[in-house]
Amino acid sequence: MSGGVREHDQAVAGMFGRIARFYDLLNHVLSLGIDCWWRRELANSVWRGPTHRFLDLAAGTLDVSFALRRNHPEYKVIAMDFCPPMLALGQKKLARRLETGILPVAADGKRLPLPDNSVDSVTIAFGIRNILPRAEALKEMHRVLVPGGRACILEFGSGRDKIWGGLYNVYLTRLLPAIGRLVSRDSGAYAYLARTIMAFPSARELRKEMEDAGFAKVRYEKLTSGIVCLHVGEKGA
Repeated sequence: MSGGVREHDQAVAGMFGRIARFYDLLNHVLSLGIDCWWRRELANSVWRGPTHRFLDLAAGTLDVSFALRRNHPEYKVIAMDFCPPMLALGQKKLARRLETGILPVAADGKRLPLPDNSVDSVTIAFGIRNILPRAEALKEMHRVLVPGGRACILEFGSGRDKIWGGLYNVYLTRLLPAIGRLVSRDSGAYAYLARTIMAFPSARELRKEMEDAGFAKVRYEKLTSGIVCLHVGEKGA
């Protein structure tokens, strides 16, 4: 791993560790609660195959993992994140809800501690944007999927697209960092969020990256006027 990538990983993990206790609240506030629907759409997009296991990457405080279990209670979920404080909050939710079908694991999305062909579907919500280089994570997702398995990526659309006549872009670059700073007391975290959304590839560009990683039948759907996109790709049989 190059020094620049290592420094990026450490900075991102540290940032999410600092805002972990505010993360769920800010997700709901900043999206006006629509993030719950986005995650349900992600959970509905998975493929149910022979292993009866899903992998939830960048699992954070486990909201997507819980959505997967609600929709598919007979399936187990391996929940991986490289920020232990986020997973620690998720583990408290597991204890409160007496949930035993989710296994939290601290791991790097570029080096998954799983064998080849070991899960039916991989989900990742608002996390692929934070992984550099993305190609390594996409190839790892492809590797661990069973033939016919599905990668389901929920991510913000590119901030370069004008949404709602540019009103969303103003919200993204001005209001979002201010609200995030006010609640979390972290001056950099939500400014980082806005920067990474603005710099993120278009839906068509990300589709090409998934195809380059080996995925077939790659498609995407724009949700909430393209504020987020749901990308789905399959591993060939």
